[in-house]
Amino acid sequence: MWKEYSRAYVKNNRASALSVMSAAFISALFLSLLCGLFYNLWKYDVERIKRETGDWESRIAGEMDQGDILWIESFASIREAVVNEKESGGGDMTVNLYFRQRRDVLTDTPQIAEYLGIAPDKVSYNFPLLALYGIRSEQDPAPRLALPFFALTMALAALSLIVIIHNAFAVSMNARIHQFGIFSSIGAAPGQIRRCLLQEAGVLCALPVVLGNLLGIGMSFGMIQLINGLAGGEETGRHNAVFRYHPLVLAAALAATLATVWISAWIPAWKLSRITPLEAIKNTGELQLKRKKSSPVLSRLFGVEGELAGCALRAQRKALRTASLSLFLSFIAFTLMQCFFTLSAISTRETYFERYQDAWDIMITIKDRAADDVLERKQIQELPGVESAVCYQKAMVGRVLGDAELSGEMKALGGFSQAAAGEAEKTEGGWLVKAPVIVLDDASFLDYCRRIGAPLRLDGAVVWNQIRDVNNPDFRHPQYVLYIEEGGPASLLPLEEGGLGTEGLGTEGLGTEGLGTEGLGTEGNAADGVGIRRLEAGMEAVEIPVLACTEKLPLLREEFAKVNVYELVHIVPVSLWKEIRGVLGGEKEDSFIRILGQGEPSLEELERLQEEIGALLGKKYVIESENRIQESQVNDRQIRGMMAVLGGFCVILALIGIGSALSNTLGFMRQRRREIARYLSVGMTPGQVKKMFCIEGIVLALRPVLITLPLAAAAVWYMLRISYMDAGTFLAQAPFLPVVLFMLMVWGGVALAYYLGWRGLGKINLAEALRDDTLL
Repeated sequence: MWKEYSRAYVKNNRASALSVMSAAFISALFLSLLCGLFYNLWKYDVERIKRETGDWESRIAGEMDQGDILWIESFASIREAVVNEKESGGGDMTVNLYFRQRRDVLTDTPQIAEYLGIAPDKVSYNFPLLALYGIRSEQDPAPRLALPFFALTMALAALSLIVIIHNAFAVSMNARIHQFGIFSSIGAAPGQIRRCLLQEAGVLCALPVVLGNLLGIGMSFGMIQLINGLAGGEETGRHNAVFRYHPLVLAAALAATLATVWISAWIPAWKLSRITPLEAIKNTGELQLKRKKSSPVLSRLFGVEGELAGCALRAQRKALRTASLSLFLSFIAFTLMQCFFTLSAISTRETYFERYQDAWDIMITIKDRAADDVLERKQIQELPGVESAVCYQKAMVGRVLGDAELSGEMKALGGFSQAAAGEAEKTEGGWLVKAPVIVLDDASFLDYCRRIGAPLRLDGAVVWNQIRDVNNPDFRHPQYVLYIEEGGPASLLPLEEGGLGTEGLGTEGLGTEGLGTEGLGTEGNAADGVGIRRLEAGMEAVEIPVLACTEKLPLLREEFAKVNVYELVHIVPVSLWKEIRGVLGGEKEDSFIRILGQGEPSLEELERLQEEIGALLGKKYVIESENRIQESQVNDRQIRGMMAVLGGFCVILALIGIGSALSNTLGFMRQRRREIARYLSVGMTPGQVKKMFCIEGIVLALRPVLITLPLAAAAVWYMLRISYMDAGTFLAQAPFLPVVLFMLMVWGGVALAYYLGWRGLGKINLAEALRDDTLL
């Protein structure tokens, strides 16, 4: 009997069945898409770690021989033991261990090491890789949030979908309270009613769940390809993700979807089965107001139709909660996303691409080579289409500044009184600050000296004598003052790794006595002022002449004193750096060649130059190459890609809201037939009823917009304030068009839902609609 009843109901209420099927389809699609995306991102992270650190799971280093390796491989949990030739040396052998079951890594590795007599500090684990397989250790301080983030996201997604789509089931089930009251009165048990509703939901949702999961797999494949294309792939040194899909992922997606749909259907079915027969029979299915309340705004604007529309919306408040919430979340998320990425694009363009567009066209990174090892700069300079080529390296050293060395403007700003820990440290001899060093090839250094009017010498340094006004927080429009007084040599000293290394620096150790210049002279230059001093702490400092203090940095794609405004930049020639690097250290591993093209080169011209430079350097060095135009295009693609991905989720949210509105207008059709018939019976015209429906749709569609606009305006104002961007700059590029198009899409969906609802109620028989019997 129940099967026949459900079949007849579905056949005669296709709109309600369609809303339930749509809700199940959207749920399956969304969860399948999330599972596919997270699995592929997890797989990509595993591949990345294996490429960067290796696929080993644990590692033992110590005195071992081949017999020990054979014993390790005989261990029950060990799959393979491989000698790491690269890490072995100095009499110790390093062995990479691979386990049959990864969960045994943390328990068996210490046992193996103990048996071999190897100290615990010689045992290491590939914690990043193990964490991706859910294996955590107290020895690993890093949070490793990838798997917890995925589990939390899936749980929140499923919970949100339950909150959202259970309304479709509730609308369908609540429309039959009167009918089930009659069934209860003739002997139907609550359990039978509940089983009937759940079986009906299962039959309606079976096909949509399967189709939604299949489409979700296809969409996750498309998303991975989109991410590969937008992230730049090999252009940015990133390996492309390869789409994979494991049967267990499909099983997890199906399980999550079925659980979500079942809970969404069970909640209203359980509530419905608890209603007593008398309460159910008394329920006519009409919309009821718990408390009479007028709608002064709607009645003033639209008259009696506005008042009736307001009453109907209040009566449907709980049913329309999902639609209102989904539309609001989708609209505010889309608006804020568009504003954020517009601000981000403007900021990136102003602070990076436009600021350095005249500083570089091609950047070559030469891996693990010092600047003095690179001898091809002149050959690059002579290539057709090259305006200039500069080879340079970066280093980080320290410099102690006494109060007498600070400029008057710097003292007026309070000196170092506002410096945070790690920016500048007080010593007995003054203030120790970080001193970034730009090591230029000799020819480029002389060109730089010629440009700023400094002496054309290779035995000293040029100091960038600028410091940002720390009292002015506007980083976008900084104001600079002179940092130090000109005159006198620069005393540079090595920095301890990870800190400024100020312990034991005394005033006597920074004196000028005992300077020696042996071995530090530069042939053909006056190097008499370059020398080494030994500090009290046993540290050595280098004193070099300052050729000039300037307000101009070399024309490079480099930023200094952004995070730490107290950095004092020194520019030195590579011939001088070769002599003092052994004392100062602190140099970075890689060197760089900055190439500036002639005129306004096109992308094709820059790519041709990259090929020629690659042919010149590629056989001798390991290099990475990038060009300005290509990087700008990749950056734009990445922003558009993130906007497309996040915009897609906003569209899904909007579709859920529109679907909820559609299920309400179609699902409440039976309940509103008597309401509409009563209005017509007292003299309202069909046009007035239609106007009432239009007002309901306008309020439902306009409410999220009216709530979003002031919130979005406040959020944009706050973002403009913290980024110190002019409002006019943002408004000139504000995303009005996409926001308006999204708003029109939402309004069109809501209008369609109410149009379909009106079309079903437009032609009714008053006698039929006013009858009390609602069984059929």
